[in-house]
Amino acid sequence: MKWTGLNELREKYLQFFESKGHLRLPSFSLVPNGDKSLLLINSGMAPMKKYFTGEVTPPRNRVTTCQKCIRTPDIERVGITARHGTYFEMLGNFSFGDYFKHEATAWAWEFCTKVLELPVERIWVSIYQDDDEAFDIWTKEVGVDPSRIVRLGKEDNFWEHGTGPCGPCSELYFDRGEEYGCGSPTCGVGCDCDRYVEFWNLVFSQFDNDGQGNYTPLEHKNIDTGMGLERLACIMQGVDNLFLVDTVQNIMKHISKIAGVEYGADPKTDISLRVVTDHIRSTTFMIGDGVMPSNEGRGYVLRRLLRRAARHGRLLGIRRPFLAEVCDTVINENQSAYPELVEKRDFIKKLISVEEENFDRTIDQGLQILGALIENSEKKILSGAEAFRLNDTYGFPLDLTKEIIAEKGMTVDESEFQRLLSEQRTRARNARKNAGADAWLSESVDLDGIPATEFTGYATLKDTARILAILRDGERVESAEMNDDVVVVLDRTPFYAESGGQVGDTGFLTDGAGRFAVLDTTKHHSGVFLHHCHVVVEGLSVGSEVECVVDGIRRYNIMRNHTAAHLLQAALRKVLGTHVEQAGQLVDGQRVRFDFTHFSALTKEETARVEEIVNDEILSAVQVTSTEMPIEEAKKLGAMALFGEKYGDIVRVVQAGEFSTEFCGGTHVNNTARLGLFKIISESSVASGVRRIEGVTGRGVLQHMAEDAKTIQDASSALKLNNPAELPEACEHLLSEQKELRRELEKANARLANWQVDGLFDSAEMVKGVKIITGSFSSTTADALRTMSDRVRENAPNSVAVFAAINDGKAVLSATAGKEAQQKGCHAGNIVRAAAKVAGGNGGGKPDFAMAGAKDLTKIDEALAAVNTIVSEMVKE
Repeated sequence: MKWTGLNELREKYLQFFESKGHLRLPSFSLVPNGDKSLLLINSGMAPMKKYFTGEVTPPRNRVTTCQKCIRTPDIERVGITARHGTYFEMLGNFSFGDYFKHEATAWAWEFCTKVLELPVERIWVSIYQDDDEAFDIWTKEVGVDPSRIVRLGKEDNFWEHGTGPCGPCSELYFDRGEEYGCGSPTCGVGCDCDRYVEFWNLVFSQFDNDGQGNYTPLEHKNIDTGMGLERLACIMQGVDNLFLVDTVQNIMKHISKIAGVEYGADPKTDISLRVVTDHIRSTTFMIGDGVMPSNEGRGYVLRRLLRRAARHGRLLGIRRPFLAEVCDTVINENQSAYPELVEKRDFIKKLISVEEENFDRTIDQGLQILGALIENSEKKILSGAEAFRLNDTYGFPLDLTKEIIAEKGMTVDESEFQRLLSEQRTRARNARKNAGADAWLSESVDLDGIPATEFTGYATLKDTARILAILRDGERVESAEMNDDVVVVLDRTPFYAESGGQVGDTGFLTDGAGRFAVLDTTKHHSGVFLHHCHVVVEGLSVGSEVECVVDGIRRYNIMRNHTAAHLLQAALRKVLGTHVEQAGQLVDGQRVRFDFTHFSALTKEETARVEEIVNDEILSAVQVTSTEMPIEEAKKLGAMALFGEKYGDIVRVVQAGEFSTEFCGGTHVNNTARLGLFKIISESSVASGVRRIEGVTGRGVLQHMAEDAKTIQDASSALKLNNPAELPEACEHLLSEQKELRRELEKANARLANWQVDGLFDSAEMVKGVKIITGSFSSTTADALRTMSDRVRENAPNSVAVFAAINDGKAVLSATAGKEAQQKGCHAGNIVRAAAKVAGGNGGGKPDFAMAGAKDLTKIDEALAAVNTIVSEMVKE
């Protein structure tokens, strides 16, 4: 056995199984396709579940892959040990009803002993305790020494997951030598020590489990194997853990160079080096597969990993954003197997940079606040409210807060945190509810025996077709009655079905007697088009031949907007950079809504330039063509693909001259001149790193111009202007007057605050040598409270003042403590927090000044009355 690099091992494995008649498939995306049970792909077989169940026919009965995987249950353990990691690659060979145990075992042994040249005397095999068939195959056919085969129980060597296909396993182990053993007389395969390393698992899927303990032999048996690429590399390179494998070690060396530290020199810095190394591998691949940072789901996993990596960079002494630099090394080390990383390099690095910079802007303030909370806490538990504030305001994930305070021996009140988080999510859901929008999505339909629909709508908006099925409430019927709402299935159709961000067509189905209004068109995953209809005139039935007429005006408006979306993306990449990728779109008859990856709002100049470039292409009357071609040919043309999307071998490519080339199955005009003009009407943020532009074309531009003209006229009339051209000057004059009035009001508030404070000094009380001032005011701003507090602190250093302002049914409390009062133990942040709790609120801040909100206005007086007691308990005797 000789030292072999990780990239070479991957290629050796895939080539070996290609030689055994397997189809090499590229790694599936880390984002599961059509599998809601998984957040991220976590095993080699996960993306091929439907091949095993028979729901989808595999491209070949023998397949081999090297699959990217992410596992996140032990994120907190990553770095603490050298064993744990979140990203790894899984080698696998699979048989879908083809070969079984004889071939799987023989090929596994051949690869290990002939290709890798692992010493036979150091390989051990485990089998399921009752699998005599496997024992005989290993010993009599493969030739493994029976003394090197170990029988293990169901927990170790039987694969099953609930109900469905399952079966015994056979695992291969490598003996690293006595020096890695635990010294126990019973040390052997299955021991928890580091001597025997399990590196290949062969699953013989031969039974169907009904969940009641009954195992029925499968008619078509399957093979599912998995071998961790990094674990195999550890064996072949003679290293102890994945962080010492060549490609991974090169990433760590880059981090070490930036930090100026050496791996192995200090256990504390080793932890941080491992964290950053693992997390930058995971995040680079996740972003490469289209995952975007967010506060939920896989986006939250990405954000959590990036922020944990950034924090450990700081622990290494790195005081600047650096993760994007290391990302370059990740891409370079993996480009031979994953060239898409090179294609997406600019975008991946830009997103990582922006996310790290955003975190940097808040982490210092958040760490300062968290440090103060830890320092001032007399308990070993951080309140859920404080943890939620750190999360909501400063971007600190709960896990990061937990990790930091755990270093101080503290925990978080997670139940309170989750309650507050749940309340926030409920508010967000209620705010975006759109009743009825998903009505069609939940509709179940009976489409047994119906073939995929032939789409003719690229070439025509009118066609004849035969009705294959009519469905009412998901059930098939022979005909429909007046005013029924039904779904009609045709053998062919010119109606475009909603997909790729383009809405479905509308129009009519008629045979001269009956008439159905098509309100929408969607597509079932089987390729059947569903025409959602309202019966205008009854008379159509299953078998009827009908004329299909698409609403042409609406369709042409949609086509204009769809072509505009392509021109818009090309213009954005030209103005902003190649990191721009489509993140979603909606094109209908009114406008184009285009979401794209970018990390700041567009300037007026950028927006104007993008609009100008699109209109230049329109005025140039560029020919638009649509062509089906092999995907490799499309890539050579430079066709833009939808980020993270998987495509078949044959793709449809839409080209607008040399300006725009994209994969697209939608409908388009045949010349850019048909768009008329393009106008951007809004630009906004959708999510972190995702912007949205809405624009209009053709008639939409005319309508937008008319609406703008009316708005200008209405504004001019309201200001009694005869000439709308005077509107900007009039608005500036109004704003100037408003600013002057605001300044006068602020001066008046300051004079009033001083007068009120002077009066409150007369009623102040002394508590343990500290002067206590309290007061409640209506129609007073938070700024006024701050001004009053500043005056007290400047003129009475031995005082504490707590004021309440009540406005529009809301209350704000402020607290201030002078220097002498602080020296006696008074802390404004703690005082205002305790007082606010009396009125159902919360808050806090610095020792000299702090503010808080109060919910129960009826208890404001009670909260102010409690200040004497709060200060008394705080003052040092």
